[in-house]
Amino acid sequence: MKLKERNIQIAMVIVTVMMTILRFMLNEKGRINPDSIRFMRFAHVLPTIDNTTTPMGYPVGIRLFTFLGFDEFWGSKALGIAAYLFIVYFCWKKDFYKREAIAVGGLFSFVSLFAYTMSEALILPLVFLFLYTASQIITGKLEKGKAVFYLSLSLIALYNIRYSALFFIGGTGLYGLLFLRRKYSSVFIVSGIIGLLFVGAYKLLFIDYFNENYVQQALSVGIHPTSQLLTELMQGLATSLNPFIHIADPRGGFINYGIYGIGALNILLMIYLFVRNKLSDTEWFFTIISISGIVCSYFVQYFYSVNPIDYRILGPFTIPVWVIYFNRLFRIFNFKTYAITALSLLSGLAFTWLSKGNYLENRKAVSDFLKSEKLDKVPIQFYVLKEESLEKIQVAELLSTVNSDITLTFKPEDTLRRTTLTRYKVLQKIKIDKNKYQ
Repeated sequence: MKLKERNIQIAMVIVTVMMTILRFMLNEKGRINPDSIRFMRFAHVLPTIDNTTTPMGYPVGIRLFTFLGFDEFWGSKALGIAAYLFIVYFCWKKDFYKREAIAVGGLFSFVSLFAYTMSEALILPLVFLFLYTASQIITGKLEKGKAVFYLSLSLIALYNIRYSALFFIGGTGLYGLLFLRRKYSSVFIVSGIIGLLFVGAYKLLFIDYFNENYVQQALSVGIHPTSQLLTELMQGLATSLNPFIHIADPRGGFINYGIYGIGALNILLMIYLFVRNKLSDTEWFFTIISISGIVCSYFVQYFYSVNPIDYRILGPFTIPVWVIYFNRLFRIFNFKTYAITALSLLSGLAFTWLSKGNYLENRKAVSDFLKSEKLDKVPIQFYVLKEESLEKIQVAELLSTVNSDITLTFKPEDTLRRTTLTRYKVLQKIKIDKNKYQ
């Protein structure tokens, strides 16, 4: 039985890596978005600080892979695959929810994150490190000063990848307060305070130093109405916690009822299994971290402009409940539980194939164009009327995978420069193979 499960696990890891590669290779622009442009440019110009909109962790990670011979685009993809393999290796080595890690990492929503040039790819392995550290403290294997040091270090590391890790810091302190009578509660409270102090110091010494107006520019009360945000939250939860399909049809239609319905049923099953079997202190920590992260992600939208809640935004916060959920399923169905991940990968393969583009073909066309214009090794700009013009920015996204030193400009006068490109200028000379979904 153990040998049979071991073979299943090995096969699942191999298939997950292959699916991760297919996910960005069969996409028209290699699974990137406007934020990816900023990440790759940041990595390219390091050690110059390009902006403070994002922490330095992910761009530094991409830059490290460029020393191995990758450019920023391929470096980001290698980083994503390495992040997944690290999770599997770490959980296997530490015997920390190793079955659950393989099952969760193979869900198509997480495959999509590992294939994305976005910081979620790097924060996911750090979430597992964070959860492992907390579990060691709760079970008494890590105590006192050492416990505070490692837990605080994991929180600081998370924050250096994504600013939303502030919610992990808050959730850690909240857990300590809720379990105040436990002997380890002070560790979580002190670590939460240290994390908050780091956030304050980071703002004063990094963000304010390079852009003293960043916070004032980023914060704005009443950006979206509650009716819209609640709808997006329900939809985001129903897709993020759907094991098979994590993206709704943007055109709407009957199919979305099925997608949201499967997600809602899965959430109800999660709640049932959590209630049916009493949660351990470690599982309570996992649950509190997930719920607090999701709740904070919702409320922050009232004064901070972010993308609507979806599988990418919620990904790092759903990992803890996914781990508990699969732990419960393994208790009931044993190794047959891997069938859920297998079905998720199959549905992902079908989605990827039906919506496929051809990144390599598009990359070659863009590469030839930039070389012919002598713009492949110099800083370039791309003009768009406004950042919401997603279709026009798609061309810039594709250009950035070849020349990452690209900046968006919204000034019409910049188009007079030879090094400023527009969608019209590019599509005049090349044809891009497009797909249905992003």
